[in-house]
Amino acid sequence: MSNASPLQPKGQAATAPHESCGFQRGLAAPAQARNGATAVGIVFDIKEFAVFDGPGIRTTVFMKGCPLRCQWCHNPEGLSPKPQLMVSTAACVHCGACERACPLGAEVPTGGCWQPKGCTACGACVPACRGGFRKIAGTAWTAEDLAARLNKDADVFRATGGGVTFSGGEPLLQWDFVSGVLDRLAGVHTAVETSGFTTDAVFAQVMEKLDLVMMDWKVSDPEAHRRYTGVDQAPIRRHARMLAAGDTPFILRMPIIPGVNDEREHFETVAELVKGAKSLVRVDVLPYQRAAGAKYDMVGRTYAPEFDEAAAPKYFLDVFEREGIPCQVFR
Repeated sequence: MSNASPLQPKGQAATAPHESCGFQRGLAAPAQARNGATAVGIVFDIKEFAVFDGPGIRTTVFMKGCPLRCQWCHNPEGLSPKPQLMVSTAACVHCGACERACPLGAEVPTGGCWQPKGCTACGACVPACRGGFRKIAGTAWTAEDLAARLNKDADVFRATGGGVTFSGGEPLLQWDFVSGVLDRLAGVHTAVETSGFTTDAVFAQVMEKLDLVMMDWKVSDPEAHRRYTGVDQAPIRRHARMLAAGDTPFILRMPIIPGVNDEREHFETVAELVKGAKSLVRVDVLPYQRAAGAKYDMVGRTYAPEFDEAAAPKYFLDVFEREGIPCQVFR
């Protein structure tokens, strides 16, 4: 276990270690100009008063774009790096107000909720929808403006032991922007939720700049990992080992998907990865969310996982108990 507390911003004195047991398409590379002062990032949501994305009360910034295509992803609006229109197709009454507002002047397709071919996500149709069934997922922010918004709650973060968490999508896909925001936060605890799929150089910077790294370990078998996530596991394994050998407090997160990774070997691989890691906070076990596919139709995607959603996942928590590895199950 680490002597550094995940509750403390880097550069501040650490308190006692935080221990919580009680089972309760290519590498991602920086996408922005290498200048934190001018970098612009695309954010698809900002969630205030978040309590499950790190210690204390936090604000979670969801960055757009992800190189993975996990079959259980529950944020499909975070996959594309570009702003995009989201439409609640099930609620649409086909009144035609959006069509009249659209500068493209496209027609409503027969039998479907209207979205023009070549949509640029300009947002003109959003206020025209009287039911509020349309929105743009993805807003451009400068590092200065986003940091200014987050710093407004710095006193709340400090009072509650909270801070700011960057999630996604995959936040490291926009690392230059995220780094620029981090440089402007006023002594606030910072965390990142990441797949770990990035370059070694970027991940080393992440470990240096963040107070807490929450990294997913999705599938242990390399072949199955590529099948269910669409990417090579090798860089993720390297970065898990970097965390285990390093000084940055980290949480390894295990989404448990029925028929994909709910097997003893998967739990044993994770135990082997983190056993003896001095900076490990805990392992988080995250059961599959059966509502994962709820938003796919809103962004024109089809949710078609290759596993049985109705099956109950299996857990092998005795593996962690035997090794004395702290863990937490989010049921």
